[in-house]
Amino acid sequence: MVETHPAPVHPVLIVGGGLVGASLAIALDRAGVDAALVEATPPASMPAVFDERNLSFAEATVNALTALGVLQKLRAPGGPIREIHVSRAGDFGRVKLAAADYGRDAFGQVVVARDFGEALEARLAELPRLVRYRPARFAGFDGIEDGHRVVRLSGVDGDMRVRAQLVVGADGADSAVRRALGIDAETHDYAQTLFIARLRAARAPDGRAFERLTDTGPTALLPRSDRHYGLVHGVSSEEADAVAALDDAAFLARVQAAFGWRAGRFLSVGPRSRHPARRVVAARCIDTRAVLVGNAAQSLHPIGAQGFNLGLRDALTLAEVIAGAADPGAPGLLERHVARRQDDRTRTLAFSDGLARVTSNPARLLRPLRSLGLLAIDRDSALQAMLAGGAMGYRGDVPALCRGVAA
Repeated sequence: MVETHPAPVHPVLIVGGGLVGASLAIALDRAGVDAALVEATPPASMPAVFDERNLSFAEATVNALTALGVLQKLRAPGGPIREIHVSRAGDFGRVKLAAADYGRDAFGQVVVARDFGEALEARLAELPRLVRYRPARFAGFDGIEDGHRVVRLSGVDGDMRVRAQLVVGADGADSAVRRALGIDAETHDYAQTLFIARLRAARAPDGRAFERLTDTGPTALLPRSDRHYGLVHGVSSEEADAVAALDDAAFLARVQAAFGWRAGRFLSVGPRSRHPARRVVAARCIDTRAVLVGNAAQSLHPIGAQGFNLGLRDALTLAEVIAGAADPGAPGLLERHVARRQDDRTRTLAFSDGLARVTSNPARLLRPLRSLGLLAIDRDSALQAMLAGGAMGYRGDVPALCRGVAA
C-alpha cells in the first residue's frame, strides 16, 4: 500500500471487518450510504473471530440479517431455540421459557461463527460500491480537515491516508480507534475463562437451550442444526490451564458433572478454544466525526448471549440515523444515535453484568434469595415476558430491520 495524493475520501470509513463491522457495511449499502471497510485479514482469509464459537442470534437479529440477505448465504440453516432452561447449581428453582407461549416458533437461532463469517463474506462480495482496504490496520488519526477525519492506515505496502466524514470504530474490545480518540473504558475481569467447543450428547438437540449457572461461570448447551450442541463451559481463571490440559474424556466428565444429565450422556467434544470473560465499557461512544459500535463500545460477559445482538443493534441504528444525510458525521446525527441507543445499551449492560455477578457469587446467604428469584420468575408471566422480550432482542428503541420492518 503506497501513499496516494489526494487521499481517498469516503462518507463512512468502518475500521474492523468482524461480525459487527461487516454487518454495518451491508446495512449502509442497503441504506444507500457509500462506505469503506478496513480489514486486517487479506482476501480469502477470515478474521480470527470467525471460529468455532457458537453465536446465539435473537429473533430481532434473525429478522435483520435476513433482511440484509446474510442468513440466506448460510450453507446450512441455524439451529432454532424454541425453549430456554436456566438453573443454578446448589439453588432450587429454575426458569423455563417457551417461544410458543409468545406466539413464536423460536426465540432465535444458533449459528457457528465460521459459517456466519462465510455468509457475511459472500454478501460483502455482492456490494459493488463497497471499498475494502485489506489487509490494512488503523494506525491513527492525523486531525480533521474540511469536515473529514484524516485516518492513517498501515498495510503490507506501506502507509496511506484516507479521509472520511465519519469514522466507525468496530475493532473490538481492545479498540485502537477508541484509544486514539482518547476515550476511556471501564474494564472488569470476572476471573472466569470460557471454553467453547462442539459437543455431541446421547440426546440430539431438540430446540432447547440450557444455561446451568455455577460459582465459576455458566455451562451452556446451545442447539445447533448439525445434531451437536454448542458448548460454553466457564471455569475460574485460576484453573483454566489445568482444564485446558485435560484430555477429551476428562474434559467431558468435568462438563457432565457441572451440567448434569438433561441432555443424556456426553459422548464427544470437538476442538476447544478458551476466552477470558471481561466487561469493557467505553465512557462515551462518540467523538468529533467518530462513533464506536459493537465490542469497541461495550464488551459483555457472554452469559445470556447478549453481545453480538447488542452490537448489531448499534450498527443498524447508526445506519438508520445517517441514511440520506448529506453529512453522516454531523454532530446532531451522532447525538441522535447515542440517544436512540441509550436505553437498550444501559438495560442490556445492567442485565448481563448483574446476572454474571449474582449467579457466580458463592455467598450462602444469596442462595435462598436466588432460589426465590428463580421461582418468582418461573411463576410470574409479566417477569417471564420481560425476559423473553430481552432474549428476542427487543429492548429500547429497536431498529426497524430488527422488527421486520423495511427500512
